[in-house]
Amino acid sequence: MPLKRMKRLAGMLAPEDSVQQAELQAREDAGFRARFAYDEQGLVTIHLSVETELALVCQRSLTPYLEKIRRQSILAAIEDIAEQDDIPDLYDPVLVEHRRMALLDIVEEELILAVPQVPRNPQIAAIELSTDGAVRASSGAEKEQSHRPFAGLGGLMKEKSDD
Repeated sequence: MPLKRMKRLAGMLAPEDSVQQAELQAREDAGFRARFAYDEQGLVTIHLSVETELALVCQRSLTPYLEKIRRQSILAAIEDIAEQDDIPDLYDPVLVEHRRMALLDIVEEELILAVPQVPRNPQIAAIELSTDGAVRASSGAEKEQSHRPFAGLGGLMKEKSDD
């Protein structure tokens, strides 16, 4: 399913020009599988799995990166909002009108739900800022020294107990 047709998702993605500058090979479509069935209560259920890679802007480095998305959901088709309270908690409700549903809208909704609230490139552990205006990405290899304000108290307590 083409990502370009998903207008609500488009605002969450990295701009195309920045993706091209970063030489990322972003996918232009989303793969999905939908299996329709009836459950024990007679509800129409949809077992939906969606998979793609989305170009997002890392909030640490402000550079584009690819986020792998794999999401599975079990949906129940309802024709009226009032039916929402009657479906089991196992299912997410999907409103259908005149026994029709737009798969594009459902796949887009699943992708929107899968986008991280604060996108972060997992390959960048932290960003170092300096007064010279340079931004440096540090990998996780450098270990930060942790500040332990009460470390000296252990030695004092030992000395006091020896007295």
